[in-house]
Amino acid sequence: MHESHEKELRLALVCYGGISLAVYMHGITKEVWHLARASCAEREGTPLTSVYREVIEEIRDRSGLNLRVLVDILSGASAGGINAVFLAQAIATGQSLDPLTAMWLDHADVEALLAPTQAPSHRFAKIWATPLAWMMANRSHTIDETVEVGARTEVREKLERFVRSRWFEPPFGGEQLLNTLLDAFDAMAKGPAERRLLPDGQPLDLFVTATDFRGHHETLRLNSPPEVTETEHRLVFGFSDHGRGTGFADAAALAFAARATSSFPGAFPPLMIEELDKVLADRGEHWPGRDAFLQRALPEQWAESRAEKAVLIDGSVLANAPFAPAMAALRERPARRQVDRRFVFLDPTPDMRFDFYGPRQERPGFFSTIIGALSELPRKQPIRDNLEAIAARSDRIERMLAIVAEIRAEVEAQVESLFGYTLWLDYPTPKRLAAWRKRAQVAAAGKAGYGHTAYALLKVDGAIDRTARTLQALGGQQDGQRLRTLGGQLRETVRMRGADRFGASLPGGASPEALDFLRGHDLGFRIRRLRLLARRLAELEQSAPRGVMRPMRDAIYGALAAYLELKRSDTFADLQDKADGDTGALLDMLAERMQLRTLDRQTDEALSAGFSALSKELRRPMLLAYLGFPFFDIATLPLLQGEGMDEFDPIRVDRISPEDARAIRTGGVASMLKGNQFNNFGAFFSRAYRENDYLWGRLNGADRLIDIVLSTLDAGARPDESRIAALKRRAFHAILDEEAPRLAAIPGLIAELRSEIG
Repeated sequence: MHESHEKELRLALVCYGGISLAVYMHGITKEVWHLARASCAEREGTPLTSVYREVIEEIRDRSGLNLRVLVDILSGASAGGINAVFLAQAIATGQSLDPLTAMWLDHADVEALLAPTQAPSHRFAKIWATPLAWMMANRSHTIDETVEVGARTEVREKLERFVRSRWFEPPFGGEQLLNTLLDAFDAMAKGPAERRLLPDGQPLDLFVTATDFRGHHETLRLNSPPEVTETEHRLVFGFSDHGRGTGFADAAALAFAARATSSFPGAFPPLMIEELDKVLADRGEHWPGRDAFLQRALPEQWAESRAEKAVLIDGSVLANAPFAPAMAALRERPARRQVDRRFVFLDPTPDMRFDFYGPRQERPGFFSTIIGALSELPRKQPIRDNLEAIAARSDRIERMLAIVAEIRAEVEAQVESLFGYTLWLDYPTPKRLAAWRKRAQVAAAGKAGYGHTAYALLKVDGAIDRTARTLQALGGQQDGQRLRTLGGQLRETVRMRGADRFGASLPGGASPEALDFLRGHDLGFRIRRLRLLARRLAELEQSAPRGVMRPMRDAIYGALAAYLELKRSDTFADLQDKADGDTGALLDMLAERMQLRTLDRQTDEALSAGFSALSKELRRPMLLAYLGFPFFDIATLPLLQGEGMDEFDPIRVDRISPEDARAIRTGGVASMLKGNQFNNFGAFFSRAYRENDYLWGRLNGADRLIDIVLSTLDAGARPDESRIAALKRRAFHAILDEEAPRLAAIPGLIAELRSEIG
């Protein structure tokens, strides 16, 4: 019989900009949606035929791993931002993504997007521009080589119409795009809906970037002069349902974010709130949460009474790969079982560059240099910094886990010498657990010597940082200066109370005020202890009989969920009006609200029951891990730079792009996509282009998602290559069967694909 254990594969999806390649990315996000639906159906035992469900069930049957796939963080810029918004809406509400497919295929067309004032008034308008259209169309024989015969006339006519629109003004209409987005939300709301695609309590977070064209002032502190002011242009619109399933966001707010992030310079006009106000008025729709949203989304502009006049342009101008907000969201993730966290980024054209001025040259020309400096380089560069930050975090966790494994035998010997054999003869009642835990903490502090003072101060600092972040979030001020000010005020309050006094000269190594502060505020210590216990449980489950450790698992993760709830700032939303008050009073108020001592007693009761349900052979290593935690924490907390653990496991990064999905074709972008023509505007000129890219998005998405799901297994437990290939073929044919009736413009491609897939 296979060992039984559980794991969550959590996907944080980062969607790049790509202009008309948004259609390709929609195909991928639709497969992500299908995967989330399949996992939810398998978990709840509801009917749903899906290759993804078959993969999840095969994993369970082959390895005993009960795998759940959760998509809980979404981040996007520009075209990727639109897809992230709609996928988030589908996950949060259980609505279908099919209406979005219709939006992309039917309405992401140059004729539908052209602003009325931009369309030529008659066929001879700006007729002298027609040769330019011919030149663009025939450069490198683009249309003849990449468009099926039946679509070539359509592309040429639409390209001519586009070039003949009024110059030096954006050709596409902002109101047209807003209406299209709102229509898609309406269609989703009117269509069939399932349940929310995440477990209760698991928050869904969405982040959409935009660029504040005029910017807002932020103050920086220096040595000299003491303060300087700089202009910040980056914006991130954040949305969350906080895991409660009581609503995600108004369609108007989501449409605002989608329209802002996709305001590609020169193609769409910048967005101002008056544009959305007009569109909603024309539609006869009311937006009751308008002012509250603007105050939250544009806090600096709102404070200066400038939110109504804010000018927003494309989110990819300064952040085309928005990893940072998704990484920050890890701080407030709950955990009920072992987690395999992935960051999956969608990059439709990994090697793409805007090639307005011909092929690459050894020495770039005048205009090439300007375009590269203003457009290409800012859009592409940020990814390396973010990926290196993820890698650094994962490296710290890997080192921490290696240290824990290396010192485990020594720590266990210390615990056994401290308690003797009587530890294994007595049942771990709640009272005994509390007494044993206190004794172990005193012993660990004594063994650490003067190093314990530094460790204790690091714990105090961590509690202050967490409190400062909570107060900052409650106050609605997200700038770094506000966070530093709050941190300084809290540290001064702690110092004045004597709550930062540690040392061997003090009884017990700490002042009574310091002990009281840690007992009332050191949430991180409790969470790290349970994380370590959960990690040890996952290791033991690999060889334990099926199901015998479930009571222990339920006890650990039930207790952990209660502590993690206190990391979420919205838990204290009712204190928002008091967030700017006296820091001493706020500290006392938060301690009273958290009631950590009460939670500790409840945790002792739950863990006591869990330990008692284990056999002596399994109880021993679990108790050693629990009581040995102070020794482990003293050794590893400095390595984690005081941050503690978020999801405890390293983050792995996966990419989905035409270059990576090689099960059908191996030629990358050139062999699959058409929307990358005309500097990524190509799909706006032909439905055949859009159908092509959408279909390849689904196929590439299925190819890579099956790889990603199976990679959560140890190498020896994965199916062999022939079985994986068979699963992918089934997925590909299912997609073709589903889409063939809808994709009437590309019958030739569908026939080719059926032959290639086999």
